[in-house]
Amino acid sequence: MIDDLAHRRRAARPELRAHVEIARIDHWFKNVFVFPGIVAAWGIDPAHLARNIWARMAAGLLSVCLVASSNYVINEVLDAPSDRSHPVKRNRPVPSGRVHLTAAYAQWIGLMLGGLALGTYVGPSFVATMLVLWVMGCLYNIRPVRSKDLPYIDVLSESVNNPLRMLAGWHIAGTSWMAPASLLLSYWMVGAYFMAMKRFAEYRDIGDPARAAAYRKSFAYYTEEKLLVSIMFYGSAAMLFLGAFIMRYKLELILAFPLVALVMAVYLALAFKKDSAVARPEGLYREPALMLAVAGCTVLMGVLLFVKIPWLHRVFTPTAPTISAPR
Repeated sequence: MIDDLAHRRRAARPELRAHVEIARIDHWFKNVFVFPGIVAAWGIDPAHLARNIWARMAAGLLSVCLVASSNYVINEVLDAPSDRSHPVKRNRPVPSGRVHLTAAYAQWIGLMLGGLALGTYVGPSFVATMLVLWVMGCLYNIRPVRSKDLPYIDVLSESVNNPLRMLAGWHIAGTSWMAPASLLLSYWMVGAYFMAMKRFAEYRDIGDPARAAAYRKSFAYYTEEKLLVSIMFYGSAAMLFLGAFIMRYKLELILAFPLVALVMAVYLALAFKKDSAVARPEGLYREPALMLAVAGCTVLMGVLLFVKIPWLHRVFTPTAPTISAPR
């Protein structure tokens, strides 16, 4: 098998199509995580929504996509040695020899510069967020840090892209207020929950601890039990921070909690399936139960952001002395 792979790499030639593949345009759907930032800013501060919101959305979303593709390119290039130990990923463009490495590095920088240039239409705060998103991709992939090789840090450093995407959406909306820390922290922990689940599904699919460690260094430390414990931690932290945000900013969202819990439960159940889509999130749209739960949760939260339910506030009125914040 190894000899066959080496032969195919020698026979392969760089292809334009392969350079398009490593930009992972099919992963751009992940940037839908920008939209909750736009919607949250709109629901909390509707009076200050930017007038040119549609143009800002178009420029901002394309900027996020280009910066994300820049991170995907460097990930593909630097992961090639370990990808050769993976039964599926060894056929990716870089380990199979279909990418010109010098051109790939130029592609990495070019996509980043293009994304930052587009972001200037939205504003300096948005550009700064995109730059942080790119830097986090560098820290995740490039030595000496290469956080993806460090257990737990790998999940936390990759999932921090979630609050950065939300913050990008917040800046696109044009509000002058800062995004609530509780909302960003909840979004980060939700991302960590899903990312740890991806690790769990990958680890189970490989089925051999030695081969898993050869593919991903952090797998030398992880076990199924350790990953499940971390998943529990991230899920609990996400809900605690979301609760803090809801109680302070939009109490009506508490009615969406059962659907949020349903989405997380369905996702957990999927992770236990053989050859799970959780290990390859681009295929999650083929999971009808998950898509139905996500759609229902999204619609309900979107509606609740823009309505007021007086009786709900009466139900949750404090019935005991509260501790005031220090002045």
